[in-house]
Amino acid sequence: MIASRTRGTYLTPENYLELERDSKIKHEYIQGQAVAMAGATRVHNVISDNLTALFVSHLRGSICISHSGDMKVRLPEIGLFYYPDQSVTCNEEKGTAGKDYILHPKLIVEVLSKSTAEFDRNAKFEDYKTILEFEEYVLVHQKKVCVERFLKKSDNLWVSQTYESGDHVEFSSIRLVCPIEYLYENVDNL
Repeated sequence: MIASRTRGTYLTPENYLELERDSKIKHEYIQGQAVAMAGATRVHNVISDNLTALFVSHLRGSICISHSGDMKVRLPEIGLFYYPDQSVTCNEEKGTAGKDYILHPKLIVEVLSKSTAEFDRNAKFEDYKTILEFEEYVLVHQKKVCVERFLKKSDNLWVSQTYESGDHVEFSSIRLVCPIEYLYENVDNL
């Protein structure tokens, strides 16, 4: 949801985090530049909220934590901070509790929009693959009932599976299986 790119001097990751704490809009950080994000649609928010409810309920009592779209994922090796729509981490390092980001997501979910679908499916996915603990990437369409899942089998092998209306979606990395309709609850006209 890239709306505009801030122009000017290079921002260090620390500068970016400081500015982002006080900002009224969210920005992703791409190698020294803050990139403003556009607002989401109602459908996007409903799907994201459904995912949050599913993940929080399922993970209760485990060591894993579900994060909504307000939590950044930091990719320090390549100088990026992204705001995925959902992420799950199960092994954040001690001492990161006060941080504004996570480093070790095992599951990342993006709700696709027309403006971000290509970026989410390609460049962003490649960037996320640099995270050692990253096991599963899920793309949820908002214009139709369709979920694409990519599961890591080895360093260079990701297996894809597509789910459609009537299917049960499997989130293997957190051992959750649910009807696809749960993701689209309260979404009309699909």
